[in-house]
Amino acid sequence: MSLLEVRGLAAFYGDFQALYGIDLAVAEGETVAIIGSNGAGKSTFLRTLCGLLPAAAESVRFDGKAIGGAAAHDIVGLGLAMVPEGRRLFPSLSVEENLKIGAYSGRPGPWTLERIYGLFPILQERRNNPGTALSGGQQQMVAIGRALMANPKLLLCDEISLGLAPVVIKDIYAALPGIKAEGAAVVVVEQDVGQAMKVADRLYCFQEGRVSLEGRPHDLTREQISLAYFGI
Repeated sequence: MSLLEVRGLAAFYGDFQALYGIDLAVAEGETVAIIGSNGAGKSTFLRTLCGLLPAAAESVRFDGKAIGGAAAHDIVGLGLAMVPEGRRLFPSLSVEENLKIGAYSGRPGPWTLERIYGLFPILQERRNNPGTALSGGQQQMVAIGRALMANPKLLLCDEISLGLAPVVIKDIYAALPGIKAEGAAVVVVEQDVGQAMKVADRLYCFQEGRVSLEGRPHDLTREQISLAYFGI
């Protein structure tokens, strides 16, 4: 049984339909990458999974439970957490306070402040600094750490490399094996196709709110990806 199973998912912003019949699955311990151009529906998909947009209950099943349209705080409590695009740290709080907020659901699991500081040592050095006073890469580490503090079974990462220098992106993705080693599955939304293919067990491409391609990276050709990505 898949940890996450999405069937026929549709999503709307008011009268505007953004997703059309999305089918997608994530197995336990798997890394799935979602690629696609701006406006393809990638972030909308993650927001819908997290309960930030309404969905039919049975269109999203997580760990055997129908969660489509459930409240966001209930979904976090079940073990699904997101690292949002743009990091969305609380500017009035310190690094450590931002991290602690991630644990509000009280889910048991391996991730504690000490474990987060072990994963990202620079955060322990900066723990009393305002979260938004750090570099972009360090802020991204805080955002990832905050999500991990919820001890998720599935971690959703929305554009975690956006706007960061290549050396910083390398450091961010170097943390992924340690996260997976604790048993979490990961969904990565990534504009960098090369980076997505390096880390993913399976890859989905979105185009105009639909899945245009799905497969294992080593089975997909550049031509297939280009066609699915650009539609040309």
